Amino acid sequence: MRVLVTGASGYVGYAVGRRLIAAGHEVDGLVRHPDARVPDGVRPVVGDLLDPGGLPRGPYDGVCHLAALTQVRESFAEPLRFFTVNVQGTVNLLQAVGGTRVVYGSTAAVYGTPERQPIPETEGTAPTSPYGASKLAAEQAVRFHARTGEIGAVVLRTFNVAGSVDGRPDPDETRLIPKALAVAAGRAPHLEINGDGAAVREYLHVDDLAAAHVRALEAVRPGEERVYNVGSGAGAAVHEVVATVQEVTGRQVPTLRRPPRPEPPVLLCDAAAIIGGLGWRPARSSLPEIIAGSWDALTRADG
Repeated sequence: MRVLVTGASGYVGYAVGRRLIAAGHEVDGLVRHPDARVPDGVRPVVGDLLDPGGLPRGPYDGVCHLAALTQVRESFAEPLRFFTVNVQGTVNLLQAVGGTRVVYGSTAAVYGTPERQPIPETEGTAPTSPYGASKLAAEQAVRFHARTGEIGAVVLRTFNVAGSVDGRPDPDETRLIPKALAVAAGRAPHLEINGDGAAVREYLHVDDLAAAHVRALEAVRPGEERVYNVGSGAGAAVHEVVATVQEVTGRQVPTLRRPPRPEPPVLLCDAAAIIGGLGWRPARSSLPEIIAGSWDALTRADG
C-alpha cells in the first residue's frame, strides 16, 4: 500500500514508519520541517495540518495519523491550541488526503480515571484534561467519517509508551522512565515522587505499538470502524520502575518525596480485543527490556 504517516519524525510516528517500510509498504512521512529525521525508506513530505492547502493529496491507500499535541499539563494552560491542532488538524487531514484506511493514534486519556481495572474498550469515556478531550473529539470525527463508507477506520487507544528504536529514546522527560534515566545519567539531581510511589501504571514498547498500527492498517476495510486498546497489561509501581532503572543501569536514582496528589492508584489496559481481533501481542514490553534499550539510546546520544 501507499501510506501517509503524519508526525513521521516524532517518537511514535518514526517507529510506525519504520515498521511499515519493513512490511513492504511505500511510505510518505508528513513533517513540518525539511530537515526532520525520518526512517530510511520513508519519503519526507513537508506540510502542516493547520494549512489544508499545503497538505499532500495522495492518492493514498492508507493513513496513520500520529501528529498531535500530547502534553497533558500544557493542555490546561492552552486548551484552545490543543483542540485546534488535535481536532481541526484531523479534520483537515481527512478532507485533504482521502484514503481507504485510516489508523488514528489515540490515548487512554479519553477514559479519564475509571474505577474498573484493567480498562476495556466498553468503559465509558470521561476525559479529565483538554488533551484527553481533544483526542476524543478527533476520534469521533474519524469514526463518524468511517460511517459514511468513505474510509475504514481503526482507533488505537494507547496507554504509556516507552522504549527506543534506532537509538532514539523517548524525548519527553516529563514521563517517568525518561525522567528516572535522566537522573541515572546525572542530567538531573533527583527524581520527584508523589506520595509513597505505589501508583501502578503499565508500559508498552514503542515498537510494539508500531506493530499494532501496521496490523490495524492491513486489516481494516472501507466502512469498518474499530476501536482497540493497546497496552501490555503488565503493571509496575513507581518504586518498581526506579528499582529496575537502578538494576539495569548500575547507577543510583536519588528520589525526593512530595506530598501525595489525587491520582488513581492503578491504570491498566485490557488488550483482549486487539489480541483477538488482530492477533497482535506485545513482544518487547517487559520493563527490563524497555529500560535497557532506552538507557543504551540515552548514553549513545550523550556520548
